[in-house]
Amino acid sequence: MIFRKTEFIISAVKPEQYPEASKPELAVSGRSNVGKSSLINKFTNRKNLAKVSKTPGRTQTINFYNINDEWYLVDLPGYGYAKVTEQMKAQWGKMMQTYFRCRENLLGVIQLVDIRHKPTADDKLMVKMLWENEIPALIVATKADKVARGQRPKYLKIIAEELNLQNWQDIIPFSAEDGTGLEELHEAVEQIISGVKS
Repeated sequence: MIFRKTEFIISAVKPEQYPEASKPELAVSGRSNVGKSSLINKFTNRKNLAKVSKTPGRTQTINFYNINDEWYLVDLPGYGYAKVTEQMKAQWGKMMQTYFRCRENLLGVIQLVDIRHKPTADDKLMVKMLWENEIPALIVATKADKVARGQRPKYLKIIAEELNLQNWQDIIPFSAEDGTGLEELHEAVEQIISGVKS
């Protein structure tokens, strides 16, 4: 996958702020400290396209990025951060539901989970929300460099079981540190995007 142009477009909290839905769109979702910004930067080969924060829960808006003037990559606000108030969590849920329901150009969501841990209740809720809205989810297990290569299938099987996935091999193990899974992620995304363009 070649990135000729990658640029931040806008941060939005409501539909009237979203860019025009004239291009295909892929979103990235995950809990606050799962490595979303690091994945976006590694994926696009840009060091600071998405701001990496040391404080979890910093992304409170939906951030849109233009890729090659052909499609949008969308960074959804991280969820599950303990220090966020209940009111903030409710606002987040409403914002996500609105985005999923009204964004007809959304092709799917790259759903991130930490390979080292069982998916949280929030992870399960997010996947359930995607299914309910009939949005395809590409599951990516981040921080794969923290687990020995031979041990990864064991962890991926646990994730698949917890998320009710039929095949654990559909999950892409990924590391922003050493590039594990980068090629597979590029291929999967290219397939989704080109499927629309062809």
